[in-house]
Amino acid sequence: MWNKRLKLASALLAASLMGGALAGCTSGGNNGGGNTGSSDSGGSAGTGKTVTLKILHNWNGSSGGDVDMTPIAKAIEEKTGVKVEFDYTKGSEVEKVNTIFATQDLPDIYTGPAWGGELDGIIKAANEDQLVDISGKLANYPNLEKEIAKENMPPALYDKAEGAFGDKRYLLYQNQPATDKDAMDWLYGFYIRKDIAQKVGVDPQSVKTKDDLYSLLKKIKDAGLKENGLPVIPLGGFHSGWAVTIGNTMFYGADYADKGDGTLEHSFFTKAYEDYTLYYRKLISEGLLDPEAFTQTDPIANEKVQQGRIAILAAHYPAILDASKEYVKAHPGSDYVPIGPLERAGAEPNRPADLAIQGNNVTAITKACKNVDAALKLLDFLASDEGFKLVHYGIEGVHYDMVNGKPVAKKEFFDKFATDTTGKAKKNEGFGIGFESMTGQDRTNSLGGDIWADQDRIAAMENARKILRPNGIKVISAYNPGDVISKSPEWDSLKPSMDQISDVWQQAIFAKSDADALKILNALRDQMKKTGYDDAMKYVNDNLKGKEVVKLGLPN
Repeated sequence: MWNKRLKLASALLAASLMGGALAGCTSGGNNGGGNTGSSDSGGSAGTGKTVTLKILHNWNGSSGGDVDMTPIAKAIEEKTGVKVEFDYTKGSEVEKVNTIFATQDLPDIYTGPAWGGELDGIIKAANEDQLVDISGKLANYPNLEKEIAKENMPPALYDKAEGAFGDKRYLLYQNQPATDKDAMDWLYGFYIRKDIAQKVGVDPQSVKTKDDLYSLLKKIKDAGLKENGLPVIPLGGFHSGWAVTIGNTMFYGADYADKGDGTLEHSFFTKAYEDYTLYYRKLISEGLLDPEAFTQTDPIANEKVQQGRIAILAAHYPAILDASKEYVKAHPGSDYVPIGPLERAGAEPNRPADLAIQGNNVTAITKACKNVDAALKLLDFLASDEGFKLVHYGIEGVHYDMVNGKPVAKKEFFDKFATDTTGKAKKNEGFGIGFESMTGQDRTNSLGGDIWADQDRIAAMENARKILRPNGIKVISAYNPGDVISKSPEWDSLKPSMDQISDVWQQAIFAKSDADALKILNALRDQMKKTGYDDAMKYVNDNLKGKEVVKLGLPN
């Protein structure tokens, strides 16, 4: 859905300590070891002085508003004594997290994705003693203690990231649903512009298989449609290839597959992965998939959508609705509608959609932070119900009112946000600029729902939900082998090879022939085996024996 990042300077801590004032946490500081600053506790620590904290929001594509201090940020400062300065990432989150710890260009607080290479980078930083152990302070911060309690985290993730350091605690895990009704389904899928489906005479719901999808893309290309004098691209996505690869679910069920004897192997080694690769190679070679999809930025992708040049988009529905809002407003009837539901490899037709609905964000305080208590006070407030409502609904009486115990958006702001196709109006009030990532467990529905969603958007989401989730959803609670393999003795030598899977796959789909594509895949397979893959998988299979393992999953 999104992604993002930062940095900073320091200095005032020593001076402020000497002067009795409280200095802010800033990167470049080296007070090391999670210095708590002064004996004052939290935020301004009772001094009345504002603390400035630098936060790296490591989600590619995230951004702030056009104002230095938003009303919501100001309210947070008044509540906590902490002023936040965000730095945002433009590019790879994995590269960013690895770079900041390698170069020591550290923020006071890091916050970013809680999966894959990003999480591995944070765990590595914890192992290298680059993060603050907050275990001794959690008793004073009940909201933070609750959000990382074992019962509030997915078991495999707890074992891998939270409970992997004995009694020490380095990570704050966020956005996991607090209740079942808070489980948010973002409706990942393929969506086609309704007017283009009509032009090529295809009912989007008649598209069920990978062959159906290929035929639809071919019809769009053969129709020779143009916008602004440029050809319409049959299939596109957003930044860095997000999320055109979701067609993989038509070929294999999850990242790890049953070999047929009850043991697991990585899907990269399966025939299904080869079929998936060659399918996308065919789309590229026949001009059915935007060749720039894997290198473009979000602004470029959005520009293509706003020019009406993308017939089918692959992503989650909110991102598609946001990107196409302006074009649809100018061209009624051009809204994107869901395709399918498409087949899923190995899934029974009546099976609910398996969704890995869980937290998506992890936050940590770096050793560069000069005032850990201030950082904890800020994060504990954001994780409270009061902080959650402030960040998601705004200031009561200004942005919303409580009516019959529920937040209701002020019409002035609702209309202002609804008519602003750039999203800046909302950001300038302080919504969607990064605070949401640090508000603890997701309580959106428990505390009042999304009060800013317009009725057309709600109707579109509900219509897509009825189409794409005819059997409902099932939240995945099984163990993910990917969390286990990273604890294997061979992981340090194997990881550099496994990190190449995505890049190698992209090389393969641009290969001159199918044979060349398979040759590229096999080269990496050989490399993975030489760097410990077989022993690492034995570790995975030994540790997951008798446990329920994820074998089917859809992006969420």
